[in-house]
Amino acid sequence: MKKSIMATVSLALASILLAGCSASSKSSVAAAGVKDPDTITIAWLPNQAGDDFKDARAEIDNEIAKATGLKVADKLTTDYAITIEAVASGQAQLAYVGAQQYIEAHTKNSKVLPLVVNTGNSGTLSDALYYSRLCVTKANEGQYKSGSSYSIDNIAGKKMAFVSNSSTSGFKVPSSTIVSNFSKQDKYKNLTQDDMLENGKFFSQVIFGGSHQLSAVNLLNGKADVAAFDDIDLSSYVTLTSGTENTPGAVYTVKNDATDPFKALAGQQFVVIKAMPVMNGPLMVNTGSLSQKTIDAIKTALTSDEVTNNTKIFLPKDAKYKGMFNAPQKFVTVEDKWYDPIRELGK
Repeated sequence: MKKSIMATVSLALASILLAGCSASSKSSVAAAGVKDPDTITIAWLPNQAGDDFKDARAEIDNEIAKATGLKVADKLTTDYAITIEAVASGQAQLAYVGAQQYIEAHTKNSKVLPLVVNTGNSGTLSDALYYSRLCVTKANEGQYKSGSSYSIDNIAGKKMAFVSNSSTSGFKVPSSTIVSNFSKQDKYKNLTQDDMLENGKFFSQVIFGGSHQLSAVNLLNGKADVAAFDDIDLSSYVTLTSGTENTPGAVYTVKNDATDPFKALAGQQFVVIKAMPVMNGPLMVNTGSLSQKTIDAIKTALTSDEVTNNTKIFLPKDAKYKGMFNAPQKFVTVEDKWYDPIRELGK
């Protein structure tokens, strides 16, 4: 029986994370004789490819260009698989991804390795986490209560929205949690993650939004009864209305000034019924497509005080603009083995 994601992450935090700040021994060796391209291409997942994150992407691009002396271009993708393939094949040299996308890219090409990862607010990997959440609409949350607490026991047979089958927090972690929860019952003792993908296997219908934002939209517009999406990619569009952040019972409301794809959904609410911690994803690099000198320059730049204090990359609490990371976080180097707990979820 699979371990729960909470137990897996707790084990990782107790052992792997504390050693994760050291540079990966694997990433210290790039292919001999690699010649840098004229332009470094960074592939971005659909979650960060929108106009809302244009300035944040540009700021990271500028820091990398300044450090390497090379041009930097963005490859904006509409599908997780495109991002993974772009870096695995060397069409792009870098990509900021989730843990599962990194693992898939590394499996395709062992020269793809993690370069840096954003820490938690402690400035270390001990709290370098975000949350995968299973959510329902505010009007229907009563269906998922067991006494005074929330439960996922009633999600079987519902219409389910995931992000992508390559998404860490939008599929891998929640599906593993669902299997772990239900496989304790005789009826579901042979349940697998693959069953989560097919209509009529466990859910009556399964739909994929392609991004965390669109997974939430599928919930709020009634196409799904339950949806999986993370906290970080929704933070610009919703506000916590009641409860405690990322805990069952927390209620979130779409902001009145929310931009697309939430512009027509202002005021609508969803409730968290399950929240699961996930390791932060890395900026991954294809070490066979960049020289070691360039890789080291990027690593040095991104882990520098200059970048840590760049308020366009690590947003202060009162920032009026959107970004991907929040102060007082920073970038640190990380080893491939740090993501072994996510690998274990697929076994």
